[in-house]
Amino acid sequence: MKQITILALSLFSNLALFGAHPVKFEMQLLAVDANEGIAVADYDKDGKLDISAGRNWYRNPGKSGVWVPRPLRIIEDRGGYAHSNGEHAYDVDGDGWIDVVSNSFWLPEVNWYKNPGKRGLKVGLLWKQSLLINTKQTTNELCQFIDIDGDGKREWIANQWNKEAPMMVWNQDDKGDFKGYMIGPRNGHGIGFGDLNNDGRSDIVIGAGWYERPKGNPYARPWKFHQQSWPKGFSCPALVRDVNGDGKNDLLWGNGHDYGVFAWLSKGIDGKGNFLYDEVKIDDSFSQAHALHFADLDGDGVDELITGKRVYGHNGRDPGADDVPVVMYYTWDKKFKTIGKHVAAKGAGIGLHIVTADLDADGDLDIVVPGKEGTQILWNKRK
Repeated sequence: MKQITILALSLFSNLALFGAHPVKFEMQLLAVDANEGIAVADYDKDGKLDISAGRNWYRNPGKSGVWVPRPLRIIEDRGGYAHSNGEHAYDVDGDGWIDVVSNSFWLPEVNWYKNPGKRGLKVGLLWKQSLLINTKQTTNELCQFIDIDGDGKREWIANQWNKEAPMMVWNQDDKGDFKGYMIGPRNGHGIGFGDLNNDGRSDIVIGAGWYERPKGNPYARPWKFHQQSWPKGFSCPALVRDVNGDGKNDLLWGNGHDYGVFAWLSKGIDGKGNFLYDEVKIDDSFSQAHALHFADLDGDGVDELITGKRVYGHNGRDPGADDVPVVMYYTWDKKFKTIGKHVAAKGAGIGLHIVTADLDADGDLDIVVPGKEGTQILWNKRK
């Protein structure tokens, strides 16, 4: 049985709406296309962080230069979407040059694009495409390439909007080859990773409930699934973290196809495996908060929550689809009783990824976002 206590917004009448905060951003547009994935890495090995985003990569020119789009790969569009719903920087072949791994909403192939090296990058060669994994999955909501099990190697996982699609993870062996393992038979829009039940093992949250990681080898058997009736449009990712300091991990999520960003403050797990929570509405001033990200933007040692509006997630069919795009960040006190709501940028959205990195090496984190309104850098002007 689901038990939810909704804390009335009136309890948060002291919200610091659009309040003062030391972080200001300058927005820089790099390109406009339908790509919604992005990654940051030193692709040319010059000691500076570059950006890859769909068809292009952008060499970091330093403080006095111009960010110029350079060819990476050819991506076709289908029905308003580019064949790219995830961008991941990774040295696949171990040659010391960072490659790009990516796939599509509808295609089962996970491809990697080989960095052409010093000479190839200089003259603008396309990066050679090769197959990494054939997932046989064709309803990919968001693809992620992260270390899920803590073994120091990345796993590939694709959240499926089809609830009947299996939840699969592709794990690397010692040779770097990938083998698929079934986590469970259910899926659904939205995904997050973290220790939801505070047992010391990282679980997987999806839009229809959560998978409990078992003891021992995480791939020896399916994980126990706890089905819960959660709202549609669960974000990719949702975030698992203790934000109110009570020792229990909470769940933060945005509605990827409607209005609202929420914190579910944990009240623990009941005897049937249901995640119990108090709901706090963080913001409902914009729609399509499809991705969430934590980063320390002001350098005080405490992460802020970053999200924003995805542009045309359903090709204009979502509520608020034509509202002005926005990137937001949020601060709060130690008990999560007072929330500060801050605009990082208007006119930029978040696509499917939010990345933070110190691109200009000035000691603070900048925000990099893709989307159908453009690939953008939000320069942190705290210093």
